[in-house]
Amino acid sequence: MDAESLSTIKRPMPADQDAQDAQDLALMGHEQSLTRKFNFYSMFSLAFCVLGTYYVFAQDLATGLQNGASITILWGLVLVTFCNICVALSLGELCSSMPTALGQAYWVYQLWNTPLGRFLSYMCAWINTFGWWTLSASLNAFLAEFLLEINTIFHPNWAGVGEGWLNFLVYIGVTMLLTVINVVGCRKEQFLPWLNNVVGSWYALQFIVLSLALLISVGVKNDLSFQSPKFVFGNWINGTGWPNGVVWFIGLVQSAYGLTAFDSVIHMVEEIPAPRRNVPRVMLLAVISGAVTGFIFMIVCLFCIQDVSQTVNAALPFVDLMANTVGPQGGTALITLFTLNGIGQGVSCITTSSRLTWGFARDGGLPWSRYIAYVDPVWHVPARALWAQGFLISLVGVLYLFANTVLTAILSVSTVALTISYAIPIIALLVTGRDRIPPGPFRLGRLGPLINSISIVYCMVTTIFFLFPNSPNPLPANMNYAIAVLGIMLIVSLAFWFIQGRRTYLQTEDAISQVIQGQQMELARNSSIGPSPAEKK
Repeated sequence: MDAESLSTIKRPMPADQDAQDAQDLALMGHEQSLTRKFNFYSMFSLAFCVLGTYYVFAQDLATGLQNGASITILWGLVLVTFCNICVALSLGELCSSMPTALGQAYWVYQLWNTPLGRFLSYMCAWINTFGWWTLSASLNAFLAEFLLEINTIFHPNWAGVGEGWLNFLVYIGVTMLLTVINVVGCRKEQFLPWLNNVVGSWYALQFIVLSLALLISVGVKNDLSFQSPKFVFGNWINGTGWPNGVVWFIGLVQSAYGLTAFDSVIHMVEEIPAPRRNVPRVMLLAVISGAVTGFIFMIVCLFCIQDVSQTVNAALPFVDLMANTVGPQGGTALITLFTLNGIGQGVSCITTSSRLTWGFARDGGLPWSRYIAYVDPVWHVPARALWAQGFLISLVGVLYLFANTVLTAILSVSTVALTISYAIPIIALLVTGRDRIPPGPFRLGRLGPLINSISIVYCMVTTIFFLFPNSPNPLPANMNYAIAVLGIMLIVSLAFWFIQGRRTYLQTEDAISQVIQGQQMELARNSSIGPSPAEKK
């Protein structure tokens, strides 16, 4: 069969898939407002970039070293990976049944379709959205601090790195840059998929370059030496004052943070073809690839650490590690590339966060929802949602001018919020019964209850321990204020529920029948028309 004949056979298939995807979305009460510009590989690149597991592990190296060292860094990662695979499988099954940008909150509403279920869905949406806003803020803060920290490699006593106002200005600049890239980039439909493919490929290449740079530098320099295998694979450090059992769980925060946010694919579900099949595969592959690269990179870093106490006490331990092994010039070059690649990660994170913000507004959950849910016909993007969340994320940076401990709490609460948002729909599924899941191509079958139960236990245990302070009797400056930040967020969301949410959230039933009818007519029309004359030639 020649190429022309093959193309004749294949051309109608995308139209059929587009019609099916649009009809699936219509069944959930929404029109297709965004183009399905991502394919499997570009969506996987986005998920891999958002996770950025080995990159995040490097940023948060001190947490792992202080809370159990290699035993929690490596073997804790194995446990966290297994549990996150269970969570990804559980969420993948739900997304295969109900693919919509609102994700977890929508599933809660459909599984538990009562007034209590709608309220729980609303709270899940707020927790999930708040988690993504704070996750975006945390990545922007890391970028700002890394950009300033580069200068300290050559000027160790530079006071500017500790100036709150300077951190704030760089943080605002990073936030605005990432927002503008997202707004302007969507003017060309294939820009974001292309960018994610480039950043994802560079992430993989950078993983190899950084690993080899560390290993070769330590191997060839006479004044440097590798740590022993016992230190790398079996060393335990408890520098907190907590009992060892508690430290083990607290130390899991590094692994959990590096593998959190695989739900990015869920909130991009309306921009990928055949999401019922593709989204579960992308999520699972992102978790596994992130865990493998993170595990290997942590082994490399642990072998190459020279002075453990110096690295632990450094402002940014990975910068200190690179400077001590590769050297100031080479370390600066690699850290600069490391930081620039973080900008690509930040773009992907802002993209995902904006789609969740838009989806929440589209379903009537946010103040000024109708305004925020608008999709700009010129830029082909929910630009108002992007600018609104950019403003909110920028507000977080104001804390640089006041209390760094509160800023740290807001940034760390992202892991807790996202974990809670994963647990709520899985709990709703087990409470209401797995038979309530609409049919989808990805099913867990008889293993479903076990996988769901493991997911819930993991989410509950880690949420509790991630709210612990770093030591049993901390000073006010060292308290973990994450629970206070989470409490404030819950109060704010409750207030909006009584002010507006109970009247507007997911109250789209009147529009559903019209949308479904229109999409079914379009599907029937496409089926009756068949291939165009050009395609028949």
